[in-house]
Amino acid sequence: MYQEERLNKIVDYLKQQGRISIQDVCNIFGVSRDTARRDLLRMEETGQIIRTHGGAILPKQANKVHEYSERLVRESEEKHRIGVFAASLVNNGDFIMMDASTTVQFAAEHLTATNVVAITNSIDNADVLSKKPAVRTYLLGGELHAQHRFLFGQATIEKLRDYQADKLFLGACSITPDGLFYLNEEDGFVKREMIKRSSQVVVLADHTKFGAQMFYRVCGLEAIDLLITDKQPEQAFVEILQQNNVELLIVSETEK
Repeated sequence: MYQEERLNKIVDYLKQQGRISIQDVCNIFGVSRDTARRDLLRMEETGQIIRTHGGAILPKQANKVHEYSERLVRESEEKHRIGVFAASLVNNGDFIMMDASTTVQFAAEHLTATNVVAITNSIDNADVLSKKPAVRTYLLGGELHAQHRFLFGQATIEKLRDYQADKLFLGACSITPDGLFYLNEEDGFVKREMIKRSSQVVVLADHTKFGAQMFYRVCGLEAIDLLITDKQPEQAFVEILQQNNVELLIVSETEK
């Protein structure tokens, strides 16, 4: 294995586990302790990690989410695959909710079921759904968050309490063993109410969302019914998902 490939895998491991020791690097990649130290030293020099006694952790992540238009193109191939698969789960006649996630927008774009009723706080998803004659779309009212293009506030939550959905499609800023995390507390309040109002909670998240730290916890893993992603998480996290009865679906590159 080339060093660059090994370094990328170390980053993936850190996103899942939070820290890695020199001995972990040796065991996982079959390299000497000197090689493991050189790997971590190089990663420290490039700012990828912070070295600790006997190992490394990831730098503290800034609580920043890129603007909606930029997020729409970042990791777009992975998001597209996840969205297409999620759209296939909607049955004719379903009542669904969709949050203001770019990955969920890909699901909205590929929705083919008929006689569907969709409820959303996303102005972009509402626009996409409005072009589908077989979908009746309800756009929740409230205050507009201009940067991330979602509606929020007490009026949004009050209106949500009038609905009950078969399925909820949620994006995620961060998924950890503690649950789903988001940057915006205002958005989090709306998502939490959506979860209460849905029979099945489906989370759409590419592999970059695992292990990252964000500000606001919306729910624990036990609130999720189905998690759709593009890469297999670390086995330890898979076991935690199983303990919380979360079904995991991996959408491979062949499923486009």
